[in-house]
Amino acid sequence: MDTQRLILFVIFSFSAFILWDRWQAEHRPPLPTSAPTAGKPSSDTPSAVPRATPAASAPNAPPASAPNAPGASVPAPAKGEKIEIKTDRYVADVDTLGGVITQVALTQHRDTDHPDNPYVLLQRNESRTFLAQSGLIGEGLPNHHTLWQALPGPRELGPGMDKLELKLAATTLAGATVTQTLTFHRGSYVIDVSYEVTNTGAAPITPTAYFQLARDSKPTGIQSWGAPSAYTGFSNIDKGKAKFTDKTDNGWVGMVEHYFVAAWLPADATKVSRDFYVNKVDNLYYAGVKIPVGSVAPGATARVSVPLYVGPQEQDTLKSLAAGLDLVVDYGIFTVIAAPLFWLLKWLHSLLGNWGWAIIAMTIIIKSAFYPLNHASARSMAKMKVVAPKMKALQEQYANDKQQLQMKMMELYKTEKINPLGGCLPIVVQIPVFIALYWVLLAAVELRHAPWIGWIHDLSAPDPYFVLPVVYAITAYLQVRLSPTPIQDPVQAKVMQIMPIAFSVLFLFFPSGLVLYWLINNSLQIFQQWHMNRVIERETAAAAAKRR
Repeated sequence: MDTQRLILFVIFSFSAFILWDRWQAEHRPPLPTSAPTAGKPSSDTPSAVPRATPAASAPNAPPASAPNAPGASVPAPAKGEKIEIKTDRYVADVDTLGGVITQVALTQHRDTDHPDNPYVLLQRNESRTFLAQSGLIGEGLPNHHTLWQALPGPRELGPGMDKLELKLAATTLAGATVTQTLTFHRGSYVIDVSYEVTNTGAAPITPTAYFQLARDSKPTGIQSWGAPSAYTGFSNIDKGKAKFTDKTDNGWVGMVEHYFVAAWLPADATKVSRDFYVNKVDNLYYAGVKIPVGSVAPGATARVSVPLYVGPQEQDTLKSLAAGLDLVVDYGIFTVIAAPLFWLLKWLHSLLGNWGWAIIAMTIIIKSAFYPLNHASARSMAKMKVVAPKMKALQEQYANDKQQLQMKMMELYKTEKINPLGGCLPIVVQIPVFIALYWVLLAAVELRHAPWIGWIHDLSAPDPYFVLPVVYAITAYLQVRLSPTPIQDPVQAKVMQIMPIAFSVLFLFFPSGLVLYWLINNSLQIFQQWHMNRVIERETAAAAAKRR
C-alpha cells in the first residue's frame, strides 16, 4: 500500500468511525420486549414480589413476600397518595404505595424538545417508566407494593433548611414496625433512603433490604446499566448474557442515560456483603442490590440506609460520591486520553467562563502541541511532490513487474532520503486524540444547553442555521488546495476534493461544539500550511542555490 492509499485509508476509517457512531446514537432501534431468557425470578427477588396490602389494613392478607407462580393473579393494588417534594435542584414525586420515587424533574436542566420544561429523569406515565424502588424482603415485611402512611412534615426545602425528611410508616405481619425515611439535601442530587425496623414480636427477624431501579426498554439516546466491574446493555439481559460480580462488599448499581444517571450507592465503608441482580419482568428491566439488615432481636431496632443519586453526569460530583461512579461517563478505549482533555477543557472554562471559547482555546493548544508533527508531515509530503514525476516514470516503466517496481521505488526513497510513511504517520498519531476529543465533546453534560455566541445557544445540539458546517466546508476545501499532497491518481485526487463536502454534510447533524472544534482546527491548519509552504519553498530555493 503506497503513501496516498494509506492516507486515504486513515481518513476513510476515521470518517466511518464517526459516521457509524453518530448513526447508532441517532437511529438506535428499540430494544426487544420479549420475555427474558435469563431465567424466571425467584420468590425472594424484589421485582418478583407480588402486590399485597399491609397487615394493618388486611389482617388475613397473604404475606407480602409470599411466592407466586409466574402469571398467577395477585390482589389489586391499593391506591396511594402522591407526595411532591421540592428542593433547589429538583421536584420529586413519591407514591405512598410502595414508597416509590415515581418522578424526578431536574429544574436546573431543560428538556431538549420542550425548553420551558425541566428535564425529567425518573418518571411514570403512559409513554415512559423509570422508577426508584426499595423495600424489605422477609415474611410479612413491607416492600414496594405496600401501602405506606406518610407522617406529617414539610414538603418543600425552604430558606434556612439544609435538608428535608419524608417519613413513611408501616405495621407488618411480622410483628415489627418499619419507618422508611427519604432525606432530601440542599444543593445535592442525592436522596438518602433508609429503613428503621423495630421488632415488636417475640422472635428474632432477619430482614433483607433491597434497592432497585426499574425502567422500560424505550431508548433515550445512549442507555445501559452498570454494576460493580460490569457495564452492559439491556439487550444482554434479554439474551441471558449479563455478566457482573453479583456478590461483593462494595460497588454500586445504576442505569445510565445520555448526560444523566440514576444510581444506588451503598456505602463501601460498612463492608457488608451485598448481592447485585438484574432481570426483566413484565417488560421492565430491573437492576438492584440486596443488603442484609441482620438479625433483629425482640425489642431491638436495626437500620439500613443507601443513597440514591438522580442527576447529571458531572464527573467531579460523581467521583466524590462513589469509587468508579465517574466512569458512567464512558469514553471507551480512549479514556486515558479523553480524561486529561476534559480536565483541560474544564480548566479553560474556569478561566474564560464560556464553553465555546474554552473549546477554541483547547483547539489552539492541541494544534500547537502537534505543530512539530504536522511540520514533519508537510516536509515529507513536499519531498514526495518533488519526486512525483520520477515515481510516475517508474510506475510506467515497470507497470507489468510489481516486484521490480517496489524495489526501484525503495531505491528512489533511499536516494532522495524520503520516508514514504513520513506524510501519514504524524496524522495517524493524532487520530486517537481526535477520537478522544470527539467523545469528550459528545459526552460532557456541561456542554448541554451551553451557549457560545449569537445563534449558538446549545453546544451539544446541531447548528440550527448550518453556519458552522458551511464555513467548515470552505476551510476544508482551502486546506486540501494548500496541502502539498502528491496524488497523481485522478480518482484519488477527486476523492480528496470531495471529502470536505462529505464531512460538511455529516457535520450538519453533529453537535455544534464538535463542529466548532473542527472549524477552528481547519482554520489553524490553513495558516499553518501556508506558513510551512513558505518555509519549505525557502529551504528548497536555498538548497537549489547551494547546489549551483
